[in-house]
Amino acid sequence: MTDPAALAEVVGKAPCLPSLGPIHPDEDAAAIWSELLATTEAGEYLPYDKDRVWGGRKTARILTKAIVDSDAYVLIPVLNQRGAGTVDLYCYGNLERARRTGGDVGAKLAADHGVARARLVWFGKLPDRHAQRTVRVQLKTFVRGSNSCTDSEHVAVCVEQPPASASGFRAFAVNAGEGFPFLAERIDQGIDDGPVLTVKDSMKVVGAIGPMRTLPDSRGRLRLLGQYFAVLPEFRARGFGRALWRAAMRWGSANDAAYQLLQTELDSPSDRICRADGLSDLGLMHTRVLALLIIGFPVLSEPRGLLVCLCRW
Repeated sequence: MTDPAALAEVVGKAPCLPSLGPIHPDEDAAAIWSELLATTEAGEYLPYDKDRVWGGRKTARILTKAIVDSDAYVLIPVLNQRGAGTVDLYCYGNLERARRTGGDVGAKLAADHGVARARLVWFGKLPDRHAQRTVRVQLKTFVRGSNSCTDSEHVAVCVEQPPASASGFRAFAVNAGEGFPFLAERIDQGIDDGPVLTVKDSMKVVGAIGPMRTLPDSRGRLRLLGQYFAVLPEFRARGFGRALWRAAMRWGSANDAAYQLLQTELDSPSDRICRADGLSDLGLMHTRVLALLIIGFPVLSEPRGLLVCLCRW
């Protein structure tokens, strides 16, 4: 395997770290990478891992023994066992050469671990036609004493969801998707994940952003964590999304957050709002499916019953 220091330098140039996600450009990526490698097999969260706020054990871990190193590229596999499961191969280096072997490597790892698919993940500054999904990583910096986000009469902060408003939020969540059904289920269970900002039209919840909460990063600076953010399609282009966004940024500033790292689907409404507000663009993260596995398919030559479909570019 590549010298650990050299590998840390390569990985640290990207805006996201495997199994952890986005980090601030001023954080020590090499030190964080070393901590990730030291704790990944045990399935432990680092103190500043954004996903630790959901509780339970960490579902994503780096498959350190399966790292592929070559002169032209490095592939770092991450096993995520959430849902049907995924193996993500983080690619650093020559993408053209990496994808030639990535399909076979990803399919084998997915089959070995009994998950549904394998994907290739790579980073860049420009859109890539080979990507099936592209996410922009952005940085919002809060400046003390300066808040350009004005109040909006449409936005109400819901710290707790009483039965009446919970039912209205639940109806919104079902139609909105974007993680809100998961959040509504936790609210029904009495779990307080933090305030949810909602926007209403004729007393009906038509948009929301949340939960709102902060977590110290590796340097001890408060980071506003990412939120679920959606406005129902029939209520878009009416200023609700921007009102929610500005209310969320106002909440972050009022609660002493130093910054927020966001991942927005390229050219989505939330991406356009962030670009219009002048957030720092840290780069693009591209993904493409390499292989799909159908578990339990009656294949005579495969005793475990796995049908592997390699996806061509």
